[in-house]
Amino acid sequence: MAMRETLPQYEAMQAVTGSASPNAARASSHGFASSSNSGETIKVTFKDDKDGSVTELDAPLGVSLLELAHDNDVELEGACEGSLACSTCHVIVEDPELYSRLPEPDDDENDMLDLAFGLTDTSRLGCQIKTTKELDGLVVRIPSATRNFAVDGFVPKPH
Repeated sequence: MAMRETLPQYEAMQAVTGSASPNAARASSHGFASSSNSGETIKVTFKDDKDGSVTELDAPLGVSLLELAHDNDVELEGACEGSLACSTCHVIVEDPELYSRLPEPDDDENDMLDLAFGLTDTSRLGCQIKTTKELDGLVVRIPSATRNFAVDGFVPKPH
């Protein structure tokens, strides 16, 4: 197949994803992305099982719970910094109705969730939950422990 014949498919991919790379079309989120510039926010509450603290935040749309936690000094570990290589940002969604509004976890997230401490039916990785209007009022619990295979208790600082 000549290069000329394959070029339109890469142009189409670039129009949709902003990149001609096939990897740009992945549905899961790896790392931190910028938030929406709309100025709209939703309420998100973190409950920490380690110390009993409760933190209610106004969250901009389009950020992950891991980003939100790190930006607001909430102790949600995130050892891999959102690259879907650990389970340390494991959170438990308290409201089953709000949990049902989340997109289904993909295979990569499910693989990491299998390693999470205290897994429940409403467990997700904080790096994979993006704030949307439909999640206004979201309450998540941060389990009392994580399984960090690198260094237990290490909390990385985002770059």
